[in-house]
Amino acid sequence: MGKTAFVTGATGFVGLNLVEHLCEQGWHVIALHRAQSDLSGLDRLPKVERVIGDVTDARSLSAVVPRGVDCVFHAAGNTSLWSKSHVEQLKVNVRGTRNVVRAALEARAKRFIHTSSIVAYGLHSGVITEETPTRGSAVGINYVRSKALSEREVRKGLSAGLKAVIVNPSNILGRYDTASWSRLFRLVKQGRLPAVPPGGGSFCHATEVARALVVAAEQGKVGQNYLLGGAQASYVGLVKAISDSLGLKRRVVAVHPRILTAYAQIEEWIAPLFGREPDVTVDAVELLSQNLYCSSRLAERELGYQPRKLDEMIVDCRDWMRAEHLL
Repeated sequence: MGKTAFVTGATGFVGLNLVEHLCEQGWHVIALHRAQSDLSGLDRLPKVERVIGDVTDARSLSAVVPRGVDCVFHAAGNTSLWSKSHVEQLKVNVRGTRNVVRAALEARAKRFIHTSSIVAYGLHSGVITEETPTRGSAVGINYVRSKALSEREVRKGLSAGLKAVIVNPSNILGRYDTASWSRLFRLVKQGRLPAVPPGGGSFCHATEVARALVVAAEQGKVGQNYLLGGAQASYVGLVKAISDSLGLKRRVVAVHPRILTAYAQIEEWIAPLFGREPDVTVDAVELLSQNLYCSSRLAERELGYQPRKLDEMIVDCRDWMRAEHLL
């Protein structure tokens, strides 16, 4: 009999990449999803067992997490950078993590893998490593604070005996992305992205993130964080690379955060009137005006993590979007 994985966030960007890789590795996958979730991604993976529940509903979790499960992979999360989502984001990322941790403890899960983010470390100058002090809970950006607080819930679980490992990807590119960096492809194609914030960051491939998560379950050190980075680029450079991949010539410049913040405030007010999300938000401007680079040396050494080239990640995302008629 193969190992059994219980996966939260199984219908999301990271979750689908993870579930797909677990299936390829012979795991039996139990995929948690809400009653109203889009199941089209899981429909392509017929070996997956589906259960209905919600990370914000502790009772629903206790009913579906199997006792003695080999690993609980907690990949559910709200990544929004829009102020309208702040309350729900804290509910999902913090309370949700608390509920999943407790459910894993009650079920005596053999391992717990928490998908966090580089932002949980906060906003630092220089290259972030696992030894960098974590100060994300003091940052005003709601998403950053919520990811730091969610890690705190995992640490509480560790104190209670949970065999947890925390994986911190940087910016993720790849297949199954419908609402994250994939939005840039659509904005570039539509000619709606003439300016971006002046920051930059590390980028990692969704497939390699999934592989690292599974290896972390098998041989990661309990209580350890693992940063996943790789290719480094400014956001201007990223948009130019996306333009090239689409065969377009788009002029893009970095604009002072103060100017973009003023524009973002207008967008956040106007966009809902037209039934859409804003192209840019105040929190996004603040976060993307930072330089968030990390080292992957520990993950490469202990998890066999393999960074990919930026162009390769962009092509993979672009080709998947075209195949899904999202471009």
